[in-house]
Amino acid sequence: MARQNKSVPDARPFLKWAGGKTQLLREFSRRFPPGLKTGKIKKYVEPFIGGGAVFFYLNQRFSFERCTICDANEELILSYRVIRRSVKKLIAELEDLEDRYLSKNDQKRELFYYNVRDSFNRNKTKIDYRRYSGDWIVRAAQMIFLNRTCYNGLFRVNRKGEFNVPFGRYANPEILHEDNLKDVATLLKTTQILSGDFTQCRDLADKRTFVYLDPPYRPLKGTASFTSYSKQGFSDKDQRRLADFFRELDRTGAQLMLSNSDPRNERPDDTFLEDLYEGYWIERVPARRIINCNGARRGAINELVITNYRPVKT
Repeated sequence: MARQNKSVPDARPFLKWAGGKTQLLREFSRRFPPGLKTGKIKKYVEPFIGGGAVFFYLNQRFSFERCTICDANEELILSYRVIRRSVKKLIAELEDLEDRYLSKNDQKRELFYYNVRDSFNRNKTKIDYRRYSGDWIVRAAQMIFLNRTCYNGLFRVNRKGEFNVPFGRYANPEILHEDNLKDVATLLKTTQILSGDFTQCRDLADKRTFVYLDPPYRPLKGTASFTSYSKQGFSDKDQRRLADFFRELDRTGAQLMLSNSDPRNERPDDTFLEDLYEGYWIERVPARRIINCNGARRGAINELVITNYRPVKT
């Protein structure tokens, strides 16, 4: 059996991430490939790690010989690598930020937030994302701080790659989750972390592999633009590249699951994604929009779950 018999860290996402899958884990768990329970699947690959809800969920329940995570968001991957390598120093930086922030009144908290955001953006050009350094620790701490104190707890950048989310007015935000960061670090010690395009995972899949793909979602409305999790964005051209990649991985014998927004939520005649994945199993599952600038629009929607195997719902 692949189910964990040893003590595993109770790690959970350390960032609030747009499109995070915590709310969908119950639906996903009913559709995961049977090979996870039988032990046939030995490897896990996630080319768009984001907040990592599925990654953490699976590792609490199943034992893998190897896990690989990847993302094009260089700030996100920097943070994962800092947690794996220097979690104690990261905790110290976050503790200092939290203490200084919470000791201030509302007006001074806002000023403190924008000072940290300005520093984060100003120092971006000084960071070598290919070579680990002490500057990475400060940057990861700033990213987590901004995520915990910004409006709606999201990560968004402009075309220059600058973080541009305004201040969020929370009474007493918990910025440092020390125990969870330690649990995440333990899990990441045995995880391969890649930075860049999803195609970097091309050679990692075989018949013993489960690949979960959670790309930046196609906007539900033609005017929507909330795909700016990285300065490169993710266009319809990229969605087509991803569909080709999905078919390429399918030929390796790997078990594949992909999730995306359902265009029919607002455009009943939009079959863009269904056409791209014709021939595969496509299901709609209920979800809620967690992050939206308009609170009234955080309502029930459907998301697509696409697999290259027939889901056996449990």
